[in-house]
Amino acid sequence: MSPIPRQLLLATLAWLALAGSALADAEPLRPEQAFRYTVAAEGRDIVVHWRIEPGYYLYRERMSFAPRGEGTTLGTPVMPEGTPYKDEFFGEMHVYRGEAVVRIPVSSPAAGPVDFTIKSQGCADIGLCYPPQNWKASVTLAAAAAAPAAGGGLAALLGSDRAGAPLPAEQVFQPGAERVGASGLRLSWDILPGYYLYRDSIKAQSLTAGVTVGPLSLPPGKDKEDEYWGRTQVYYGTAVAEAALNGAGTGPVSIEVSYQGCKEDSICYPPQTRTLVAELVAGTASAAAVPPAAGTAAAPAPNAAAAPMVSEQDRLAAMVGSANLALVMLTFGGLGLLLSFTPCCLPMVPILSGIIVGQGEQVTTGRAFALSLTYVLGMAFTYTAAGAAFAAAGSQIQAALQQPWIITGVAVLFVALAMSMFGFYELQVPAALMNRVTAASGRQRGGTFIGTAVMGALSALVVTTCVAPPLVAALTVIAQTGDMLRGALALFALSLGMGLPLLVVGTSAGKLLPKAGAWMITVKGAFGFMMLGLAVWMLGRLLPDALTMALWAVLVFIAGIFIGAFNSLEADAAPGRKLAKGIGLLAALYGAALLVGTLAGSRDPLQPLAGLQAGSTQPAAARPAFQRIKTVADLEQALAAAGQAGKPLMLDFYADWCTSCIEMERYTFSDPAVQAALSGAVLLQADVTANDDADQALLRHFGIFGPPSIIFFGPDGQERGGYRVVGFKDAAAFASHVRSAFGS
Repeated sequence: MSPIPRQLLLATLAWLALAGSALADAEPLRPEQAFRYTVAAEGRDIVVHWRIEPGYYLYRERMSFAPRGEGTTLGTPVMPEGTPYKDEFFGEMHVYRGEAVVRIPVSSPAAGPVDFTIKSQGCADIGLCYPPQNWKASVTLAAAAAAPAAGGGLAALLGSDRAGAPLPAEQVFQPGAERVGASGLRLSWDILPGYYLYRDSIKAQSLTAGVTVGPLSLPPGKDKEDEYWGRTQVYYGTAVAEAALNGAGTGPVSIEVSYQGCKEDSICYPPQTRTLVAELVAGTASAAAVPPAAGTAAAPAPNAAAAPMVSEQDRLAAMVGSANLALVMLTFGGLGLLLSFTPCCLPMVPILSGIIVGQGEQVTTGRAFALSLTYVLGMAFTYTAAGAAFAAAGSQIQAALQQPWIITGVAVLFVALAMSMFGFYELQVPAALMNRVTAASGRQRGGTFIGTAVMGALSALVVTTCVAPPLVAALTVIAQTGDMLRGALALFALSLGMGLPLLVVGTSAGKLLPKAGAWMITVKGAFGFMMLGLAVWMLGRLLPDALTMALWAVLVFIAGIFIGAFNSLEADAAPGRKLAKGIGLLAALYGAALLVGTLAGSRDPLQPLAGLQAGSTQPAAARPAFQRIKTVADLEQALAAAGQAGKPLMLDFYADWCTSCIEMERYTFSDPAVQAALSGAVLLQADVTANDDADQALLRHFGIFGPPSIIFFGPDGQERGGYRVVGFKDAAAFASHVRSAFGS
């Protein structure tokens, strides 16, 4: 084994060990992180809203509330039932997980701040129990009315307000949350007369792991000339915001909303933050944040939403999570077989073939099969372990492995392998280690199988740079549900399916390749040029287009000379030599055309002389004009502008190192039918080639594992749930998909 593969193997094992250690050694949260609460006033009641992190729970029987100070009496808390739990120390108990809302009636002589203490105790599932905690809280209640005013609770509130004192913000702005179908969220605010809410102040984010809230769609407000904010828009009476919920499933979703408002011709309140809980109720699409205050009518539940569109990756993710495990692995193995014929996986064919050809005369059918199997298993095991680790950590493996130093290192490795093919040297491990391996494995050349496994690992992690629905489905199950076993087994089956054609190609080398003579040298040289081509292809992600095309020109031209473009042939030369000369001449001519095209300004290797057709009337295939964005703020601004124009929007995630992205650019977006379907939409493109902090934040915002991924939004600014496109899609299918997503 050469020193290079050995170092790569050690680096790979060390990285996997560190990743596993980082995941395994996560420290328990502090009590204030594991058990968070917000306090609000609703009428004459205090409402305590607990948000409990996954893997932690609070005891119902260990929770109590006590006033601090004179003159205040707290009534019996109204607490949820909780889940029965048999505790080894406390006996029969009830516990709260996820969310819990407690309502506490208050007896107080007058309006003013009520100071009280919350006592609680909870534990973590890992076996850690926290000591009892004392939390100090304060809330301002409405002033007690002497007698109920005619008209009920709202009239009473208005009566107290007419006295001149502004009401507490908790009473003026009443927020609520509703689930709309499986992937929609509606937020609303009831605003008392005489008060208003700033449109630009309304924000929302998810506090539930694995769930994100898309950009808010807000209706226009009323124009107002504000003393502090200038000309702005405000809401009177009610305010409604809608957004897409990504990754919500059917469980409860905790939403943190922030907003700010004022009393007409009076005070402005500081920014308010509330935590709301939306649950998907069977047969409806509504949920309430907290129990409504007395005298407040509940919002009517909207009609049940129609069955939503489900994307391929979401359907596969549901299958991984619930279907029979054997069926899951069989299905993903078949999907991997289909993926093996895509451009993202084809570079692995010359890599494996080059390794087998490099064995020279020793290649037999059995040895070729063993090497191929080693390569495929190295690819499968490493892809499974790395994919599971990255998904559990919430990262994108394809993007993370496109760092310049990684790409350069792999390209240098391909160059080293190519030089070995040309006979400049022979890669092998030190003699002492080689003797031990040889003694243990008989005919095996030292280090060959280990080096082949390392190359399989590198091929899986670095060469295959595109995502596809089956890959995203397996990674989603790991990232969102934490089911590492099912997700990893699906990944492993996918990798084995991708490797089946490699087994066939590699094993056939033992029968189809010549065993000795000048032909073997020629064949090894040809695979050497393939390795150099892979190096240029890798470096093309980093180098300017002109330099990359020039490297291709030089490589192809020299390959033509090697094959025999300019060799003289005798009249009775063998047909094989004549064929080789013809192929060499074609390669040399193509290399020359590439070089001339590069100098003429062309950057397309498939049309190197297109730049010379200045006088041609044949127009080049037009492509849609994308507006580039970089951050979530850029996206929100574009969505707002599209909404004002009444246009839908498409967001395309692209990277220079993504083969399927380039396919979409060349073959799909340039198609007239696709352009017609997109003609009325705003087109955005996020270039995540650099994979910097802004790129990663944008990918995490949508829970995307890498390009190519395409998201559709309606004129209302909401994502069209279930219409995401992952991987390459041909023009006809994509045009139909766009029309369906935009409802046209």
